[in-house]
Amino acid sequence: MQVRELMTRDAECIRSDATLQEAADRMKTLDVGVLPVCDDGRLVGVLTDRDITVRSVSDGRDPQGEQVRDVMTPRVLYCFEDNEVADAADLMRDEQVRRLPVLDHDRHLVGIISLGDLAAESGVESLAGHALEGISLPSAPER
Repeated sequence: MQVRELMTRDAECIRSDATLQEAADRMKTLDVGVLPVCDDGRLVGVLTDRDITVRSVSDGRDPQGEQVRDVMTPRVLYCFEDNEVADAADLMRDEQVRRLPVLDHDRHLVGIISLGDLAAESGVESLAGHALEGISLPSAPER
């Protein structure tokens, strides 16, 4: 089974020059904790609610003045829409992430696949459990 068959389509992006306030408002409206960051249609990073909290608010920075690029995670793990779901689950496990942006071969964002997507599809519940095993392991602290 390919990722395109399970992914959530029409994922919304935020620009890297948007403010953190704009990003937080978008997260609230969409009821999500992560936003892909795209410039000119290309994926350049990922912003999580935790990024906003830990890398900005906890340091007393102004979310109305600080930009997404200042706190986003620039190292983006992703998969392609024609990858096998099992391969995406392995990547999620190995890298300890709960979701992956999904790109087409022009490297444009076309969706997101999450542990929830894996778990919701009958026949691949074991993939979600397999991925979660690695995600639940303690990771090394960031340096």
